[in-house]
Amino acid sequence: MGSPALYLTMTHLPKIYEPQQIEEKWYQFWQESGYFHAEATSEKPPYAIVIPPPNITGSLHIGHALDNMLQDCLIRWRRMQGYNTLWMPGTDHAGIITELIVERQLAEEGTSKSALGREKFIERVWQWKAASGGTILSQLRRIGCSCDWERERFTLDEGLSQAVRTAFVRFYEQGLIYRDTYMVNWCPACSTAVSNLEVEPIEVDGHFYHIRYPVVGVSSGTDEAAFLEIATTRPETMLGDTAVAVHPEDERYRHFIGKTAMLPLQEREIPIIGDAYVDTEFGTGALKVTPGHDANDYEIGLRHDLAQRTIFTKTGCMNEHAGERYRGLSRWDCRERVVADLREQGYLVKIVPHRHAVGHHDRCGTVIEPAISLQWFMNVKPLAERALAAAKNGDVRFIPERETARFIHWMENIEPWTLSRQRWWGHRIPIWYCDACDAVTAAMDIPQTCKTCGCTELRQDEDVLDMWFSSGLWPFATMGWPEKTAELNTFYPTSVLVTGWDILFFWVARMIMLGLACMDEVPFRTVYLHGLVADEKGQKMSKSKGNSVEPLETIATYGTDAFRFALANAGTPNPYVPLPESQIEAGKRFANKIWNAARFTLMNLERHPVSATPNRDSNPLEVKWIRSRLNHAIATTTDALENFRFHEAAQTVYAFLWHEFCDWYLECVKQRLAHGEPEALWVAADVLEQTMRLLHPFMPFLSEELWQQLTQGNGTGTANEKKSVCVAPWPEPAGAHPEAEATMAVVMTVIESVRSIRGELNVPLGASVEVLVQSPDADVRAQLAAHLGHYLPAFTKVKDITVAAAVQKPPASAEAVIGELVLYIPLAGVIDLDAERARLNKRHRQAVKDVAAAQKTLENPNFLQRAPEKVVAQKRESLERLLAEEAKLARSLSVFL
Repeated sequence: MGSPALYLTMTHLPKIYEPQQIEEKWYQFWQESGYFHAEATSEKPPYAIVIPPPNITGSLHIGHALDNMLQDCLIRWRRMQGYNTLWMPGTDHAGIITELIVERQLAEEGTSKSALGREKFIERVWQWKAASGGTILSQLRRIGCSCDWERERFTLDEGLSQAVRTAFVRFYEQGLIYRDTYMVNWCPACSTAVSNLEVEPIEVDGHFYHIRYPVVGVSSGTDEAAFLEIATTRPETMLGDTAVAVHPEDERYRHFIGKTAMLPLQEREIPIIGDAYVDTEFGTGALKVTPGHDANDYEIGLRHDLAQRTIFTKTGCMNEHAGERYRGLSRWDCRERVVADLREQGYLVKIVPHRHAVGHHDRCGTVIEPAISLQWFMNVKPLAERALAAAKNGDVRFIPERETARFIHWMENIEPWTLSRQRWWGHRIPIWYCDACDAVTAAMDIPQTCKTCGCTELRQDEDVLDMWFSSGLWPFATMGWPEKTAELNTFYPTSVLVTGWDILFFWVARMIMLGLACMDEVPFRTVYLHGLVADEKGQKMSKSKGNSVEPLETIATYGTDAFRFALANAGTPNPYVPLPESQIEAGKRFANKIWNAARFTLMNLERHPVSATPNRDSNPLEVKWIRSRLNHAIATTTDALENFRFHEAAQTVYAFLWHEFCDWYLECVKQRLAHGEPEALWVAADVLEQTMRLLHPFMPFLSEELWQQLTQGNGTGTANEKKSVCVAPWPEPAGAHPEAEATMAVVMTVIESVRSIRGELNVPLGASVEVLVQSPDADVRAQLAAHLGHYLPAFTKVKDITVAAAVQKPPASAEAVIGELVLYIPLAGVIDLDAERARLNKRHRQAVKDVAAAQKTLENPNFLQRAPEKVVAQKRESLERLLAEEAKLARSLSVFL
């Protein structure tokens, strides 16, 4: 561990820590100094992360903040360890969302996308992107992200476009990309197909509509089952029914198989078929089959060669196949009219409330309409098999481990990927059609002639690719693929991907599949999937719910480092991680504590300059102890970061700085200064300097400011060889001192017991007390005799200290038992015994009542059965606290027995 250059000039630390005064200054300094830039070739070991590209439409939200803070923490740490670190920044074109934003702007101007036409509209989107698309990247700078900004990429820039065309054409030529008519998820609002992953199932309160379908040729006079009763949540889709299905082994209905039913409202006969897909226990056991508007019905239709009637337009209204009475109505208006007509004509049996999941488009919130459509698809099964092997072989590792099982399940059940989107903003599909001979050409560049007939009049496919296709190429396309670049050679595969678990399938799985297909190597060795930020009730934070923390507002109030430190504490492997405001406030208090500790150290170094390094062999106990504890903090923090336990790393630094350095060591320093021993300040400065390096990944601005102050002057030490803490060497453990830790632990325990007794029994702050310690262990007595006299007065007022093998308990003495140690503090003449007895008795009686009340509540079966689990758990925790308080008061009262 390097030693800091001793601070010998006037300190520049203001009395109050104002984070806004230092943050912009240091970020500009880092950028101008080129510390964030990675070398394409270097003798240093590479360490690379590609940023999950945020949408150009976005502004910084709490999810971005957590995700990018964790990445920055890793990059800053590895940079200090001497790695050639690349953090590749960039943004995503966010096809559908961006189009919707610009379309709204056009509507406000009294025009529309169709009025402008494709080329003019795309020009307009580029203009919007130039004006507003960089907002989120500037906000990432605001939270201290140390990306290699010189390499910023965009999923629609020329390099990425070339990569997308290359990948598409290769997959097309391999027969993996194809065009077909199939059942897809259609968004009527966005007028485009979307993939299964873009459909969000949302629980809604709906209904089961029970409807009678007359069986043709079977009258009620000869057979009571003259009707088949079906139950549906979407009665409007019956206008597209082409069959009724029953289970072939269902005793109730199997004799109807082969007959026909009359479709109510349309007077159209449809066959009654037998299919094992039908669940006899669900609904009525009879299923209306609409192959044109239900994925499962579509498969039934293929098995039975049923007609596929499309009754909805692309905007979700009824078309001519629904019948003139319903044509032009929206889906919802049509439902109301159909139900009214069924009731009027006697076909409606009943309506039953039913809560169920309904698919919504995750981009606009519109209810998805299953529809048969001509689209471009990709057969990803062969790619998934390679990704499966990589996960099972350990070529890519998922943290937490539970995510491996989710990944494998998805890969084993993967379906064709719907690639095409009926939009304009995005990567236009590189397919050209020849109307002269119907030839189809896939090309990376615009073909001049048809490869089949030589015709020069070719038209390009109108659709664009799913934005996740270009995002799936991100790890290698950003480094120059399909060219063979130095960046690819140095940094691919990247070291780790950090992202939320919610996009494991959207993005992570696709990157792994496409990376293996295009690069013959996984895109990253490790995937760390962090939790989603939740409120105190465990609900995911979101602006729409009104429970979200606004990062920029929070930073303005508490400072970036306080916010970052709170986020680091939220870096747990749990699916949902809380971030209460109290946690951010705690981060600010921690920053203030560090600031004050550094200011105390620096100001006293100014008053008591130290000209030489003290002899470490003659270091007092507390110096050996604090160096050993620093050694432990360095080792534990490093191990936690190695294993992505961000919360543990942050808590380790916090515990060391606050509870060991500030609470104990600095108090010892004050005692040394009082005895004219300023060398203790040198140790304090040395420990602080190393701890600022340890703290830097979490609190970069504060650590830089203090490190700069600590390393000024002309002293020696490795820290002074660097101009910034962000490139200073990561501290290394320098050896433990278990004997010093053990001795200091005994001393600290005695001191804590004395202070606790003083607090519990209201001993006045100015009163000195006598302390008697009994220990049967000669070694412990020797340790206490050697050190207690020096350290105890640093923390509390004492007038006499006795350490012996046996001690007679004085009258009216407080007692504490610490293992084999027994501690006595005589209180006669120190406090008013009668008044203190009365005070404690009153508090103890109340504590006993509170315990009894809490126990009574928890013994009430009605409370245990009806109260939410969380409330019961809180009540149990409250009882534990009350019992501990009652026991403490009873111990204090024992003084007066």
